[in-house]
Amino acid sequence: MKVALAQLNYTINDFELNTGKIIDTINRAKRGNAELVIFSELSVCGYPPRDLLEREDFFTKCSDAINSIAKNCHGITAIVGAPSINPNPKGKMLFNSAFVLCNGNICSIHEKSLLPDYDVFDEYRYFEPNTDNYTLTNINGKKIAITICEDIWDDQPKTTPFGRGRLYKNSPMEQLAKLSPSFVINISASPFSFNVEERRLQVFKSNVARFGLPVIYVNQVGGNTELLFDGGSMVLNAKGEVLHNLKSFEEDFKIIDTEEFTSSGQHSNDNSEEKRIARIHDALVMGIKDYFGKMGFKRATLGLSGGIDSAVVLALAVEALGNDAVRVLLLPSQYSSQHSIDDAVALAKKLSVQYDTVHINQIFDTYKEQLKPVFQNVKEDVTEENIQARIRGTLLMALSNKFGHLLLNTTNKSEAAVGYGTLYGDMNGAIAVLGDVYKTDVYRLARYINKDEEIIPENTIIKPPSAELRPDQKDSDSLPPYEVLDQILFLYIEQNLSSDRIISKGFNKNTVDKVIRLVNINEYKRFQAPPILRISSKAFGYGRRIPLVAKW
Repeated sequence: MKVALAQLNYTINDFELNTGKIIDTINRAKRGNAELVIFSELSVCGYPPRDLLEREDFFTKCSDAINSIAKNCHGITAIVGAPSINPNPKGKMLFNSAFVLCNGNICSIHEKSLLPDYDVFDEYRYFEPNTDNYTLTNINGKKIAITICEDIWDDQPKTTPFGRGRLYKNSPMEQLAKLSPSFVINISASPFSFNVEERRLQVFKSNVARFGLPVIYVNQVGGNTELLFDGGSMVLNAKGEVLHNLKSFEEDFKIIDTEEFTSSGQHSNDNSEEKRIARIHDALVMGIKDYFGKMGFKRATLGLSGGIDSAVVLALAVEALGNDAVRVLLLPSQYSSQHSIDDAVALAKKLSVQYDTVHINQIFDTYKEQLKPVFQNVKEDVTEENIQARIRGTLLMALSNKFGHLLLNTTNKSEAAVGYGTLYGDMNGAIAVLGDVYKTDVYRLARYINKDEEIIPENTIIKPPSAELRPDQKDSDSLPPYEVLDQILFLYIEQNLSSDRIISKGFNKNTVDKVIRLVNINEYKRFQAPPILRISSKAFGYGRRIPLVAKW
């Protein structure tokens, strides 16, 4: 059987776009003489639709789209993802389903059994799980088991020491395997994280080892606000060897023949540091591009300081949107070093972006003068530093309002974790590009961006990081070295380790206690931060839900 894998980029609630892409791809598969074409999870409506699933008109549009797509399925069968109605009067209204479309009609519907309810996933909020409807679909003499994403993740690698790999009591594949399918199809909306490629392969190989069945995996690609989908669709034979890999971070299409299931394959297990950074880079570029494209915005702005974070964000934004679509402000104060200003100008010129310089000295002096009667006899402190950041935030938002540029936030994950940022100042922005990237990885991204030629000035990369809000200020005045800080943060945030467990790994007790305290007391700041492009297994925002009011 010739099978087409359709790895597409969908927009949530854009039924005209999604339906058009699906129908065009069905016709492309027909021209390639494919008998079956496979699309990803909830492809009709886009993933994740979240509370749109509670709207009747949204479901009606999904149903209309399915019927429209089905009319194009003559001489070919298509598997597409969409919600379906739960006919039982008890339970949730909807199933997360795979529709088998053939002969112009809906031939069968297969419901998702395992509904993830952890990290960024909240499917049990909307869907009823399938518990007893385990059937195969017969396409041109092939008996096929259709699964949806989490259905083959019942046994997965543990993500934290205090956690389980087996999150579910039942295994859909155990039920389907009893029916002796020829192979397994898994339609998916599996988000990107920098280690997900390795984890996915472990899960697929584990399933192949347990059931001895080839797997065709079709994932979606593209950015939907904070969630980034890397694609990476693949085909594995019954030995667990990868026969085909589709591209990452872009749409792709491939027709394979199930006769190849007896062929030998291999997998390039490249888990190098360079590949990890390359994938983070590509994910962020895609995330920026799709955030703007799907929202209908064309132009971006940011404050270019001469520091590493704004330099990396600018380079990523230019790659995603083009240099004509980015305009930056240089906002030096009396504390800004000349080399920072020179570095910012050099980068703007190198990337051929429009830049303007607005000195904030006089504005800052006016603020202080007006506040003098209120602040009399109180020495300057972090308040004055925050005023500078808020002046810059106001000026950037002015440019955003005046010219319709979306403001890109440049705060990195290390700073966001410990509250090293100013609300309504440098925490402003429509989307946080580096909010899930630790500072040490920001430097690695800069080196990656410069791999072929110097784009980001070398001085920007090698100089000690500083907010430049007071004389001779350095980040190390307030924080541990980032090489230490980031390790502690990773253990506390991604691994959920206690302070005692972290200290037992050789870290200084006072340093660990200080870092954890800073993380805990700054939850309120992160609650007000812009959405963050997610590239790790535990990003701030939707996937990490910590009480704002709690005793630490």
